Amino acid sequence: MPIRGAAVVMSEYCEPCPVGAGSMDDVLIDEEQGYRASMSRDARFDGQFILAVRTTGIYCRPSCPAIMPKRTNVVFFSTAAAAQQSGFRACRRCLPDSVPGSPEWNLRADLAGRAMRLITDGTVEREGVPGLARRLGYSDRHVTRVLTAELGAGPLALARAHRAHSARLLIETTTLSLADIAFAAGFASVRQFNDTIKAVFATTPTGLRVAAKRHATPTAPGKVTLRLPYREPFDYDGLLSFLAARAVQGVEAVVDGAYGRTMRLAHGVGTAWLTPSAGHLSCTLSLTDMRDLGSAVTRVRRLLDLDADPGAVNEVLGADPRLEAHARKTPGLRLPGAVDGAEIVTRALIGQQITVAAARRALTNLTGCLGTRLPTPDGPLTMVFPTPEAIATRAGEILRGPARRIATIGTVNEALASGELEVHVGADPQELSETLQKFSGVGPWTAGYVLMRVLGAPDILLTGDVAMRKGAANLGIPSAPAELEAYASRWRPWRSYAGMHLWSAS
Repeated sequence: MPIRGAAVVMSEYCEPCPVGAGSMDDVLIDEEQGYRASMSRDARFDGQFILAVRTTGIYCRPSCPAIMPKRTNVVFFSTAAAAQQSGFRACRRCLPDSVPGSPEWNLRADLAGRAMRLITDGTVEREGVPGLARRLGYSDRHVTRVLTAELGAGPLALARAHRAHSARLLIETTTLSLADIAFAAGFASVRQFNDTIKAVFATTPTGLRVAAKRHATPTAPGKVTLRLPYREPFDYDGLLSFLAARAVQGVEAVVDGAYGRTMRLAHGVGTAWLTPSAGHLSCTLSLTDMRDLGSAVTRVRRLLDLDADPGAVNEVLGADPRLEAHARKTPGLRLPGAVDGAEIVTRALIGQQITVAAARRALTNLTGCLGTRLPTPDGPLTMVFPTPEAIATRAGEILRGPARRIATIGTVNEALASGELEVHVGADPQELSETLQKFSGVGPWTAGYVLMRVLGAPDILLTGDVAMRKGAANLGIPSAPAELEAYASRWRPWRSYAGMHLWSAS
């Protein structure tokens, strides 16, 4: 499998190679190319692959500042889980699990990519491998076989690596007892927790906590403050502007440059406040149940597209003379994501053929009537977006506008509430688009917007969007839908990001 995400730069280093599974030599990256990439110590490679050293038994991020080992002592893996499964433990100097994730999981629509998105959202911890397989529409055995072949580790090993990372965050940033952390991170027993921490980090949970005390930040019960890394550059202001214009009162807020929002999670509700800092975002999470930590972090990262590779995007979009100036002005542009698929579906339906401001007012009114109040408000964050059940039951009483659109909103939310329609990060893009458009009143614009926000689909262009066509015209790009579609072929596979530039230009 190639190292992905940095366009031409990456392609120089990586090509597909045969894979196996299980042993130290069953790697998924061409070793000569991986070694050359690691020699550069370029942080853009962090999260793209793992560098492991046979003589020390340690795996690192490619930019690790340690002395580069001899070529004969190095082996490469596509995921930390594969390295751990082969007996390697994480470097305590470069902390390879504390880097942006691979943008590959936002690009790939195949089974492995969809499975990885669900695993990082905590599906295996909550529903087991059978639940993961059900969401993907395949058997347990087939999912395990594909992941092992593609990534060098099966779903249980991948979930174990995810649990270890969540546990380390709780150990280092909270005062929870280690036993509470074990179960909050998804481990079946304290013994399993201790064994995993020792295997992955070459120390005990107590050792991690003692080492972290030098940098610890005091936190209140149920509150965790984390550093969320990203690849430079990062256009935080542009992303904040997009989210602020659509912020639903009580659910979202912008205060002194910090963005906050509420979330409905598997075991309760939570809030997140995000503040920009050098090289990372400071994220303060308040959760009713710490078992939701890993899922909350993953959803925030997807909301802000923190695993994106802006170099890869700019390599393509900057090559178009009509987009070049805009791409150069905002080189760290991100694609706004979502923390809840059902919420985005309703937002898209309400936003059909009305202005952003009008949609925001309608959504704020809907939330005020049907949303769930937080037990303890977090500043201006007081509400959680309404459930599909509540919207399906009472939307007709509250919403104003064309009767057909209101009926569509009710029907789609009935399907979401019953499970007939599932909108989550592991959905197949083509299947989800087709399923959505089977509902009366749902067209290509709505389906495309959902794919772009929920799945992070990088190659969606909403040619039917009036503002996007206006932005194209302002940049001297053909604005008629068919002509814009033809012109945009040069932007593949980043047409979603190009669309953000067009929206901005409008």
